[in-house]
Amino acid sequence: MQIPHFIESNHPLVKSLSHHSDGELLTLFQRHPEEGKYFTAIFCRYSPIVYTLIAHSGRSPVQADYLFAITWRHIYHALGELDLRGAAVSETESFNLQNWLINITALCINQAEVPPVESIHYSLEAASPPLWCYTQQALDMIPPLQRLIVVMSQSFHWSETRIAAYLQAEGETLSPTEVRELLQTGLKELQKTLPADIRAIYLGEEETVEEDSEIDIPSLL
Repeated sequence: MQIPHFIESNHPLVKSLSHHSDGELLTLFQRHPEEGKYFTAIFCRYSPIVYTLIAHSGRSPVQADYLFAITWRHIYHALGELDLRGAAVSETESFNLQNWLINITALCINQAEVPPVESIHYSLEAASPPLWCYTQQALDMIPPLQRLIVVMSQSFHWSETRIAAYLQAEGETLSPTEVRELLQTGLKELQKTLPADIRAIYLGEEETVEEDSEIDIPSLL
């Protein structure tokens, strides 16, 4: 079994947080939801443990990558709502993040519904879980029609003509040119909505969405 290497672990923003304890990283993550580097640092610190547990669950490599991604999606949402005081074992023993992550991973291994290999479109190499989590969060914040067009274009690689035909069948009359315009504004809005540090880590600090550029949106459908 080969544990994946995630290049974000070498990014200066992530490496600068290596001296923080688990508790400090978690507190910073909860206090600063507009920043993505704290969750990314937690991911880089514990992804080997989580991946090892999942890899030994008997799934195929494609299913293991899928389960790894949705496990971190679950972790992302659960950490944001976690009450550290309530999660502590006792008043004298502080919360142990590693043990909590192991328990959450075991729960996902036992309860998550993993589809057949041929139904999985997610690629761990295309987008690591932190980028996927924050992209999904950004998608939820852009207008519904633009979100639909962006997903059909970037996740399913539909042409503007095919998207226009689909929308027309659903009662939304748009020309391929109008679809392209909405796609470009949607991509720009998506990138702008991503946390600045996530853009720096995964897209490059000076990178912007130009007319013909694309943001890869991983699909778990």
